Amino acid sequence: MTESPVLLNKHEVERLLSYDDLISRLESVMGKFSKRDSSEIIQPVRSVVPIQQHNGFLGVMPAYLAAEGILSTKVVSFYQRAEGSSLPSTQATVLLFHPEHGNVIAIMDGEAITAKRTAAVSAISAKLFSPAFSEVLCILGSGQQARSHYDVLTKLFKFKEVRVWSRRKEMAQRFVNDLQGPVTVCGSVKEAVVGADVIVTATGASQPLLFGEWVKPGAHVAEMDDVLMREAVVYVDSREGATTESGDIILSGVEVFAELGEIINGTFPAQREKTTVFKSLGMGIQDAVSAKLVLEKWKKEH
Repeated sequence: MTESPVLLNKHEVERLLSYDDLISRLESVMGKFSKRDSSEIIQPVRSVVPIQQHNGFLGVMPAYLAAEGILSTKVVSFYQRAEGSSLPSTQATVLLFHPEHGNVIAIMDGEAITAKRTAAVSAISAKLFSPAFSEVLCILGSGQQARSHYDVLTKLFKFKEVRVWSRRKEMAQRFVNDLQGPVTVCGSVKEAVVGADVIVTATGASQPLLFGEWVKPGAHVAEMDDVLMREAVVYVDSREGATTESGDIILSGVEVFAELGEIINGTFPAQREKTTVFKSLGMGIQDAVSAKLVLEKWKKEH
């Protein structure tokens, strides 16, 4: 008889999932993924079901890591909400399975996992690609992704200045008021971006906000939105994901230089001296190792 699955809400996942442990595990699994050993890692490109009647999508992101004994999937819904709606635009749940028996062993909030693992992967990209002496951090956005990126990047780097821009200035000010360190609210994207060493776009915008001529040579852009860049070296988490899911990469015809895992493995160079863009699409293996880490921490406490 199998035990009931462990149920973990957003607060518990956020508490248990620390960046110190998460970053090293993500570096390891992304390096393994880029070696393309199908006996080690199986991760199909995410499946997406359009729900046209209600302006939504349902995505499924499964992954199996044989050596680590991790079998998981994330189920995530994306809905276009009317402005002022009390409903979230994105909701997610991660399921962990027993790889031998197939039963569900844990069900946990997926939004907290997504926010933290996305920020942690961006931080890995910043470690690899940002200028050696990075002094200015720019964050475009004021939601959960913006906060998670602020938390991990200011933990890893000693920035002299942090700038934030959001479409609604009151949201940017509220975001800043919740933070510990000194942060400047900027009146425009250009004001926030010009002169920044590390730039994070986390707005959910459907139209480009960031233009290449504003970005200083050698800066690193970690982005989740469509972005217009000129003469930048483009890195991704997954080539397959980039060529099937990233509209800006597909439409622009830009060449992907390397995966993050290929830089971690040393098979491609990190071109710090050039302007670099890391296109984050999100991967099932990232959710899988994050969820396993959360469950391990929970078991230690119980």
